Amino acid sequence: MALDLRLKTVDLALGCFSCTSNILSLKMLHHEFAPPEELQDTIKCFWYNKRDADEQQSSFEVQPDGYAEIIFHFGSLRSISSNGSLQPLPSPFMMGLLNQPVIFHTENRLEIIGIRCFPWTVFDLLGLPSGKGGVRIFEHPIAQLQPALNKLIEAGRIDEALAQVKQYFLDARSGIATSNMLFKAGFAMREAKGTLPVSQVAAAAHATVRTLERNFKQSSGYSIKDVSGLIRFEQVRNRLWHYPDSNIASLAHELGYTDQSHLSKEFKRYSGTTPAAFARKAKKRKQAVSNDFVAFIQA
Repeated sequence: MALDLRLKTVDLALGCFSCTSNILSLKMLHHEFAPPEELQDTIKCFWYNKRDADEQQSSFEVQPDGYAEIIFHFGSLRSISSNGSLQPLPSPFMMGLLNQPVIFHTENRLEIIGIRCFPWTVFDLLGLPSGKGGVRIFEHPIAQLQPALNKLIEAGRIDEALAQVKQYFLDARSGIATSNMLFKAGFAMREAKGTLPVSQVAAAAHATVRTLERNFKQSSGYSIKDVSGLIRFEQVRNRLWHYPDSNIASLAHELGYTDQSHLSKEFKRYSGTTPAAFARKAKKRKQAVSNDFVAFIQA
């Protein structure tokens, strides 16, 4: 069945790699696909993104959230290395959990197939060592998909390309035993928008705090508190983007921060800016664009 792909003009959007652009206006075609039932405990969604820059070179920002992603890209894509130079990125690469925004650069047309994964399952799923966030270049048999995907993308056969990626992960999933404890813990964290204390996450997973913490850290490379903090930041950021006039003190109370100062400190830690400044920026951009302007915010 042909994919229902819609073309939208996007300026700033938030969240994971598929959803961000804030330096130049890009024409973006974006669609997300729910995973098969067999993958729903490990993968949030698959997505396809096509962007045509208004200028030859453009930059876009990826802000932190509570997911890890595998990125296949078709076109020029670079990130800023530790010494400040632009580093070409292989395809695929991984976007692990971030603690600060990351800026990417592209030239002209860029197409992406992404796999948005739960961080407590993705490393076990791919048989990779956990514990590394940010832009992660890795060697893995999944890279063998790239030549076939290149041909399908060039031919415009996006549905077939996505089907190949899904099948790869179905095959990988059938070969591993996932932890029901981690699935329950992750589900509870997501349902509560990152507000549950560790003891309640452990109760939801029917595990002791010590056992859950040990297994969670081993699988994701991060503590429950780390990932919960990112999930909670994600909620604040999305709310301020959609509703920039939101009362920050009320948000702090709703999402379990100690007070407004605590929320502001955590928000700046992850985004590099204050929630008030972010809201002003969101409001200004919304006023400057037409009714066709769309920001893609992850579910």
